Amino acid sequence: MTPLKFIISGIVTLLLFILNIYIGAVDIPVTAVTDILLGNVSEESPLRFIIIGSRLPQAVTAMLAGSALTVSGLLLQSAFRNPLAGPSILGISSGAGLGVAFVMLLLGGSVSAVGFSWGGYTAILIGAFAGSIAVMALLLLFSTWLKNDMMLLITGIMVGYLTSSIITLLNYTSTAEGIQSYTLWGMGNFNSVSLGQLPLFAGIVALGLLTSLMLAKPLNIILLGYTYAHSLGVNVRRVRNVLLLSTGVLTAVVTAYCGPVSFIGLAVPHIVRMIFRVADHRIILPGCVIIGALIGLLCNLMCLIPDNMLLPLNGVTPLIGVPVILYVIFKRRKLNA
Repeated sequence: MTPLKFIISGIVTLLLFILNIYIGAVDIPVTAVTDILLGNVSEESPLRFIIIGSRLPQAVTAMLAGSALTVSGLLLQSAFRNPLAGPSILGISSGAGLGVAFVMLLLGGSVSAVGFSWGGYTAILIGAFAGSIAVMALLLLFSTWLKNDMMLLITGIMVGYLTSSIITLLNYTSTAEGIQSYTLWGMGNFNSVSLGQLPLFAGIVALGLLTSLMLAKPLNIILLGYTYAHSLGVNVRRVRNVLLLSTGVLTAVVTAYCGPVSFIGLAVPHIVRMIFRVADHRIILPGCVIIGALIGLLCNLMCLIPDNMLLPLNGVTPLIGVPVILYVIFKRRKLNA
């Protein structure tokens, strides 16, 4: 049954990808979209720019971001043995938010260093990535001191609270334009990766996903207990550090480009477990890659509304995530009753 589930998930993901190309805020006839994809339309056509320059990278970004956040959520839930752990729980997303807050609210939307100056969206990317990497480095430092996973998890939560507090203070002292720009970034979106930026985004995400897939076997052993893992020669601390690094990079790059996307990393790993009904990470991790891409594409489609408008991504993801998390909570309550 497992191969069949992978095949069906792959087919559904492919269909959603095609729908993301053919459906958008601008109404374009199906025949026109097909001609553009087949190269029968001139490169100067504005419709070609919409399909190739906007919808295609947006669909690929939705797939990659969905996979990255889902895999990150699964790794954290497995490592900390906590079903409510997610990419945002360790404060990495909050770190990205803090970096963007410094750029938008404190520095006026531009970054200067070593004689160079960057503004606009480039400055936002620099701020988000720098904030995420800073928090990730801090957590890796803490992981060398804290042997208890729960203590490290609590430390990540405290870091998140601290960054949120600083962001609140920056909002209080900022201009109305800065607050508005920061609020719009915080709503999340998949349409911020241009065709030129896509290779870099895809390369970093692919590297993080490949590293995560290599953790499948040691994670299976660690689930049986730390003592058993040590007896088999598994370096638990090294696995945890690689896991944190992989999760940090995936979360950092997605948050930098797409904003702090909520609930995908927290809820979709549970959907994957419900579908495949196994605990083997050699199956669940590839499942997270496919189902994460599927959910990312689905959320991107759900953002579309008539009259050439788009809903914010973080206004859609809770519609999928909240019911799943509530189901998990009530299911565990029944099992513990």
